[in-house]
Amino acid sequence: EISKKNNVSIGAHPSFNDPENFGRKRLDLPPNEIKKLVIDQINILSDVANNKGIKVTHVKPHGALNNMACENYDLAKVISESIIQVNKELIFLVPTGSQMEKAGKKLGMKVAVEIFADRNYEDDGNLVSRSKSNAMITDPEVAKKHVVKMVQNQTINCYSGKQISCVIDAICVHGDGISAVNTAKQIKEELIKSDVTLKPLDKMKKFI
Repeated sequence: EISKKNNVSIGAHPSFNDPENFGRKRLDLPPNEIKKLVIDQINILSDVANNKGIKVTHVKPHGALNNMACENYDLAKVISESIIQVNKELIFLVPTGSQMEKAGKKLGMKVAVEIFADRNYEDDGNLVSRSKSNAMITDPEVAKKHVVKMVQNQTINCYSGKQISCVIDAICVHGDGISAVNTAKQIKEELIKSDVTLKPLDKMKKFI
């Protein structure tokens, strides 16, 4: 209801069934189990949304499942096929340059690509592991500059200083971060000042 009131598109965020580690521990599961958890979690959220008169518009894997599928095309393909089985019109929200982007596009999906406001990048375009001290960006001011530079240049800014050309449709701010709300507010304000138009994913021209 809050999302509907504020014109926010709703997305499913399927992950490994591992609440103890918040879905951030890598698990080696067979394709049929991956398929089941993705489909089940999308359907659970869809039922809740439908009961409120709204709909799920996109899907973005969470945590370790997301990181693994960024690197592994076969896993990315299983996730893509699972989403299509539920609803081929769902937007697949994935990290830019990832194997999920490749798999989704190859299967003809609606693919939106994102960058991370509060995470640093390795030179291969993947996120710095949370096991490393430089993984997170916790200062809202630093995160804001990080994002604006990427959006303006249409590049991933790696921790080393390397830049990787990319397309950017969306920006992720992890909601469990201690400064998440302030970070999101500062980024929104700065992007608007920079004449960037902000829209729900399903209202973007490329998906209409």
